[in-house]
Amino acid sequence: MSMGSAAPEDYDAVAVLDHLVRRAVSIGASDIHLEPKREGVRVRYRIDGVMTAQGSLPIELAPALVSRAKVLARMDMTERRLPQDGQFSLDLAGHPPIHLRASTFPSVHGEKLVLRVLLSQKLITLEKLGLGDGDFERLQRLADRPSGLILVCGPTGSGKTSTLYAMLKVMNTTELSVVTLEDPIEVEMPEITQGQANPRQGFTFAAGLRAILRQDPDVILVGEMRDPETAQIALQASLTGHLVLSTLHTSDAVETVARLIDLGAESWIVANALLAVVAQRLVRVLCNECAEEYPLEEDLIDEDGLVLIEEGTRLRRAKGCPACHSTGYRGRIGIFEVLEANDDLRELVKARAGKRELREVVNRMGLSPLRDAGIAKVKAGSTSLEEVMRVT
Repeated sequence: MSMGSAAPEDYDAVAVLDHLVRRAVSIGASDIHLEPKREGVRVRYRIDGVMTAQGSLPIELAPALVSRAKVLARMDMTERRLPQDGQFSLDLAGHPPIHLRASTFPSVHGEKLVLRVLLSQKLITLEKLGLGDGDFERLQRLADRPSGLILVCGPTGSGKTSTLYAMLKVMNTTELSVVTLEDPIEVEMPEITQGQANPRQGFTFAAGLRAILRQDPDVILVGEMRDPETAQIALQASLTGHLVLSTLHTSDAVETVARLIDLGAESWIVANALLAVVAQRLVRVLCNECAEEYPLEEDLIDEDGLVLIEEGTRLRRAKGCPACHSTGYRGRIGIFEVLEANDDLRELVKARAGKRELREVVNRMGLSPLRDAGIAKVKAGSTSLEEVMRVT
């Protein structure tokens, strides 16, 4: 359709979408949700991992907005009954190009549109992730290892990719060949080779990994170990002189080790290949403009009856002001548990031990769990107790 015959609502959709994206980027949102309801299109942003309402748009605008996104992301305009996805960049005046991932989903009142802002995934350095001193040194040392498997685990949106990228950044990429296989590529790193899996075309993680091994790599980053085949190839690669980094959707370090064995890999291979497991979560950082101090009213006690924070300790909590869009928080920081494999752990893995035995050994190794890392951030005043309880 030529611009000459465009209906006025088409112009509106273009301007509205540009405005929504520009606003999302300016307040640091990671996702834009446009949800058609009977009375209008509900607009919500995900800011620092939490959904926040942004008002609504007239329902008449819904089809035009979805069509605009489909045109940009090269989706099928005529298909409204099946989910679709694609990627595009928006060039807005006064802005570097904004990369977005779009996905549509048919719902009762029309297609829901979600845009993921890939610009929000800027590279974060290892220093700024929020690691404790010991864990920071540990990860730096692990990034120098010539071979083995390092896994980063946590739920969706817990910052796993950022941690992996930060580890790649500290590697000597001029003397090493680093190849990644991602789905999708979230941040472009010019000094390494990045590949994007495309399962529809038969370019799966497993097929891609096999191809990478023929490319003479030193370090391989696999976006995710989704299936036994990928896990087995990655483990084999880590035993044959490659450093392999990957992620798993598990909750903590012990569960990750158990899951690796569940994926059907030989236990002796897992035992010999595994270097370390990093479990992580993201907690929101209190807004310095409005956070308020208060004394803790009673001891905070964990499941084993140990006192985590004593009654009367001065802590900070969220309040909300214009600077933080009334959320009480600005930005996020990671909390981590880093489990480095030792001989005791390897023996247990070889014996295919259960979670309970693994946990006992890990506790003996003195691994400080995620919640302790969170509590340290609460005591330091950078986040609230509610926030740590929410994610651990």
